[in-house]
Amino acid sequence: MLPIASPSVRPPKPAKGQGQWALGYREPLNPNERMKRDSDGLAVRQRIIDIYSRTGFDGIDPADLRGRFRWMGLYTQRAHGIPGGRTAVLEPEELEDRFFMLRIRIDGGQLSPAQLRVIAGISIEFGRDVADVTDRQNIQLHWIRIEDVPEIWRRLESVGLSTTEACGDTPRVMLGCPLAGVTDDELIDATPYLDQVVSSYLGDPAFSNLPRKYKTSISGCSQHCTNHEINDVAFVGVRGRDGRVGFDLWVGGGLSTNPRLAERLNVFVAPERVAQVWAGVTAVYRDYGYRRSRTHARLKFLLADWGPEEFRRVLETEYLSSPLPDGPEPAPSSDADRDHVGAHRQNDGLFYVGFALRSGRTSGSQLGRIAELALRYGDGRVRTTARQKLVILGVPQARVESLVAELAALDLPVRPSAFRRGTIACTGLEFCKLAIVETKARADWLYAELERRLPDFEESLSINVNGCPNSCARFQVADIGLKGIVVRGKDGSDAEGFQVHLGGHLGLQPALGRKFRGLKVPADEAADYLERVLRGFQERGKPAERFSAYVARADEEWLR
Repeated sequence: MLPIASPSVRPPKPAKGQGQWALGYREPLNPNERMKRDSDGLAVRQRIIDIYSRTGFDGIDPADLRGRFRWMGLYTQRAHGIPGGRTAVLEPEELEDRFFMLRIRIDGGQLSPAQLRVIAGISIEFGRDVADVTDRQNIQLHWIRIEDVPEIWRRLESVGLSTTEACGDTPRVMLGCPLAGVTDDELIDATPYLDQVVSSYLGDPAFSNLPRKYKTSISGCSQHCTNHEINDVAFVGVRGRDGRVGFDLWVGGGLSTNPRLAERLNVFVAPERVAQVWAGVTAVYRDYGYRRSRTHARLKFLLADWGPEEFRRVLETEYLSSPLPDGPEPAPSSDADRDHVGAHRQNDGLFYVGFALRSGRTSGSQLGRIAELALRYGDGRVRTTARQKLVILGVPQARVESLVAELAALDLPVRPSAFRRGTIACTGLEFCKLAIVETKARADWLYAELERRLPDFEESLSINVNGCPNSCARFQVADIGLKGIVVRGKDGSDAEGFQVHLGGHLGLQPALGRKFRGLKVPADEAADYLERVLRGFQERGKPAERFSAYVARADEEWLR
């Protein structure tokens, strides 16, 4: 385990009782911290295998069911028929079904044909043929019974996959560019360094009890497709002042109910130091992170209080073997093309082909067909993206259009409309106990309506549909972010609706979206509202102006 902070160099003591281990506050201050103290989340794996898979759902200890199961990628899913207006008033046991969502971590978004086939088979056999590709490059299955989990794990692990620490207060799936190693414009292939961090620290008890969830990206992509601006820790490819390629280090990003963009520590991380520096940053968070309140426990709150200079000082003096040199900023990028959709040449003369799902929703049957196409037309490799898309690698140029046609026949367009390409959605009311509104089917309806109403719209546009305030679909950094809320229906009863956020974006001069007092749109009127706003953009927008730039200068009345 990495050392606890030395008393001689501790930063100023914060308000008493934040639960920071490094300052001596080891007594748990909330039920989640007591749960983790009583038994490490990683230990639940053996209980699932030996006990719960035999006793069934009714035999599961509640502390495991609603706590430690997350360390193994398991959440109880929402019982069907409970409206969103009941989410905040019912107890967890009243909301949950006897089935589970199972999250498979796919670090770097890298899948072999054997891995994709296994996931497809599990979805078909155990998950009612439902699967979701997430904006964290995971694949989530639903309808999983606890009795089937050991066999599912056996199949996943036989092909090198895992659900370990896919959820919980842990280092969750680590994002990497899906095109790592195959494009000419990347600064560095980050795959070996990401793999080293995963192999060294996944499932390590030293980091299995963090204050909250912890998100990582390690990428050399010139398009910055892993969204370093909103990760807890991110390594971004840069060329150092001496010409050597390495990484710029960003810390403290995160969205949810208190969104905050990550900050640079102004250091250059040589490739061979990535694992050490990742462990150092993670240990700072483990030891100094706030553990009193769950809503104040993410790393972004520590960064807000300390600032990047103080964080760098503590990291270098207490957790690293030597200081880090100052480093340059990464080259700016837009967030318009971070999904890698389309057919484009690789650095070996072959092509990669990226395509859109239906707001991340797919099925085991469809994933199986994708694995077949990847073997028939490409080199077998499939990648997940951080925009809920998939990419097939290694396709000869002469076979690209045949693959495009085969994918189109599966409703997987390589050249989708701007609306379908730009729309993502979280799990929503269908399966999530936190959700207030339905999202997946709503998002599909929304982009289809916009395609019909605005057939000539070609501007790159992100539409992120989120079922609650927790921002799993990143509504604050979308051109159009829709956050699920309860509104008053025409008959006076509760109805599904959205709070609208407009003009959010990452990349050059990133910004959170604008929200407007009193602007609440009933869910079934969302297409009418967006058509009105987008027609206004077409009429008033300047040549080559992005939607986010238009929103930044628009009169509020234009956007209502």
